[in-house]
Formats: sequence, C-alpha cells, structure tokens
Amino acid sequence: MSGDARKTAEGLSYLSGFGNEHASEAVPGALPEGRNSPQRAPLGLYAEQLSGSAFTEPRAHNRRSWLYRIRPSAAHPAFTLTGNGAIRTAPFTEAVPDPNRLRWNPLPQPPAGTDFLGGLWTLGGNGDAAQRSGMAVHLYHANSSMERVFSDADGELLIVPERGGLLLHTEFGRLHVEPAEVALIPRGVRFRVELLDETARGYVCENYGAPFQLPDLGPIGANGLANARDFRAPVAAYEDVDGPVEVVNKFCGNLWTAAYAHSPLDVVAWHGNHVPYVYDLRRFNVIGSISYDHPDPSIFTVLTSPSDTPGLAGVDFVVFAPRWLVGEDTFRPPYFHRNVMSEYMGLIEGAYDAKAEGFVPGGGSLHNMMSAHGPDRETFDRASAAELRPQKIDDGLAFMFETRWPLTLTPQAAGAEHLQQRYDDVWQGLERHFRLS
Repeated sequence: MSGDARKTAEGLSYLSGFGNEHASEAVPGALPEGRNSPQRAPLGLYAEQLSGSAFTEPRAHNRRSWLYRIRPSAAHPAFTLTGNGAIRTAPFTEAVPDPNRLRWNPLPQPPAGTDFLGGLWTLGGNGDAAQRSGMAVHLYHANSSMERVFSDADGELLIVPERGGLLLHTEFGRLHVEPAEVALIPRGVRFRVELLDETARGYVCENYGAPFQLPDLGPIGANGLANARDFRAPVAAYEDVDGPVEVVNKFCGNLWTAAYAHSPLDVVAWHGNHVPYVYDLRRFNVIGSISYDHPDPSIFTVLTSPSDTPGLAGVDFVVFAPRWLVGEDTFRPPYFHRNVMSEYMGLIEGAYDAKAEGFVPGGGSLHNMMSAHGPDRETFDRASAAELRPQKIDDGLAFMFETRWPLTLTPQAAGAEHLQQRYDDVWQGLERHFRLS
C-alpha cells in the first residue's frame, strides 16, 4: 500500500488536548445533541458507555467514552476458554526475579499465517493483572493480517512497531502506525490489526495500572517533551457486516473466544476521552543540558502510568530521540548507574549511543533494579577521549519501558535461543586507572 493510500485509509483527527473530550461521527447526525444516552439515539443506533476508570474517580482522571453503535456490545454469545499461545500474564510466578543483565536478539521468523495476536510473545513483567497493578513486556512478529478481533480487559496496550506498518481497525475508527510511531489501545477496546507490509515486528507494553498520561513538566515549564497537540485519534468509521466473526477477549491472563454474528467494530459515532491514539516519536521535544553533567533519563519520558507514590511510576515510556549534545567537560553517553527502577530497553532503528555492538533493532535488554549497567568498554574509551564539540545524535531511535518493580521473566524468555549468552562480556576490560597523583 502506498504512503498516500495508507493515510487515506486512516483519516486524521489530532487531539485538541491529551485526555480531554473528543468526538467523531462517520455519518452526519449520528451524535446526539446535548444528551449522552437519549431515549432514542439518532439513526436507530444504540447508546453505550465504555468506562476506562471507576465512575467516581476525580474528573481529571476519569476515562470514559460514549459509543453510538449499530448493535450493543451485550449482543453476543458466551465466550469459551482457548489457548494462550506464547502470551503470559502477571502475576509471574513460574520463576524468580533475576538480577543479571540480560539481552536478546530479535524474535525469530514465525510460521506462515501468524497474525498479530498469534505472534505475541511475553518476555516478562510484574504486578497482578487482576489487581490492576504492574505491567508486562511482549514482543510480536507477524506475517498475516488479523481476521479476528481482539480486546484486552487486563490492561491498555502500547504498541511500538520496529518493522512494518500497521493499520489498526478499532471500534473508534482506523489508526495507521509505522516504525518511529507508537499506538495505544485502551483497556477493553476491540481492534483488528492489518499488516501493511509482508511482515511486522515490534514491542508491546501491557499496562495493568493507571492509564498512561503525559508527565508533569515541573521546572521545565509549559513547553517540552511530548506535546498534547501531536497525539492523533481515529476518525469514526464503522463495519456493518453480518456473518461469523471470531472475537478474542483477554481476561485475567487467559484468552476467551466467541463467534459473533456481526462485526463488533460497528460504532458510527463517539465522544469521550477513553480513545485510541497514535504519536510520532520524531515530534518529541528533547530537553537536555547546555552546561555540564548528564541529565537523568527521566527527561525523555513520553508517557507515564502513575502509582500510589508520587513520582514513582508503575511504568514510564521513555524515548531516546534524535538530539544535540552540547554540555562541556561532560561524559556524553549514558553514565554508569544502578537504579531503583527496572529497565527494559528496545531499539527501533539505527544504533544506541551507549553500546558499540550487539544491541540491534528488534532486540532488547533488561536491567532489573539495582543491576549495575552503562556503556561498554569501547563506548567508554571512545567517549572519554572525544573532542567535546556540539554533537548531533540522529542515527538511532531507542526506547525504554521503566517500572518501579522488578521484571520476572517467563520461562520462554529465560530459555530462548535468541537470548545472548555472553552479554556481561561487554563490560570486561574496563581497566583500573586509579592513581594517587
């Protein structure tokens, strides 16, 4: 599909403000005037509320959307339990948390006919999905578009493509997402993934906790990091299709399936703030030092899921976007450190400035809490001797899922053939340079 065709297939609706009220209708007059649930909804539609938060949460945190659809969601047969494939869910109790530094190559090629859902592969996570806390790290590798429809009652899904474009058919309309962009599907929203290239590969953060939101800017002020105006929502589009459609529901860690007699993507109009969206990571407004020292990576936070402790996130989504380095008398790459947070890092394109080799697009590394990490020897030697002139970092795009709890691996991740066996070797050869004078 050409670039113009991709954009035409989606339709664009930029959010006027992240988390605020938005509306769209596929047919003029489908949205009722002034009433969410009128006695008779326009055009013979059914009014239905989709709540992404408790009814009584504070207004600033309340997430809900009104959907005006051809048939109500309640009109479906019973679900039956089906196989989970390579998907796993918290609590992760099959292994103990591992303090070692770990790194993986990309997922291997999947069998022919593998769709997005069948290509999901869980690396690990933390918390408890049933208690709505914690998160999981998944990867996906697919070579076929979905015919079935999927929804996740356990959490919202932040999709980070690394290879291949996706067209997300959601209840709210269609969203087009390419590598260097991310898409978020809220908890409970039904969607289908169409591949726009022969294969698609990437990462998924399943967030069981509070919905992602923009971080506060504090002393940065009014401008910087991700701008609310750059998030785009789908334009309403509906499927009026009769016939068997498989609908898969992820509920408390298990997949359940039902054969609907119609497509559940039949919303003709909607308004609210519990909506899917896409964000282009290249629009991130990077903040950095212009004097000395290396700012903490928290300045690269795109989205955050707050926990019950202020400033301590259930999960942060961080991007290391193209940027200028201009600080003086400063070691430029990320510094050696140990952290109370646990970090899973992935690479979307290019190279990462803290690693010389081995960290490749589609791969990932895990540094659990207080596990010492930082630049490898080659990077350290090069950066320590570099001439400190203004430098543009624009040959890579990396990201991080950072979480307050340690990530426990699934057995399939701990025993994977694409797990690198000698990752620790990158820090070998960091010699003793200490001298008294």
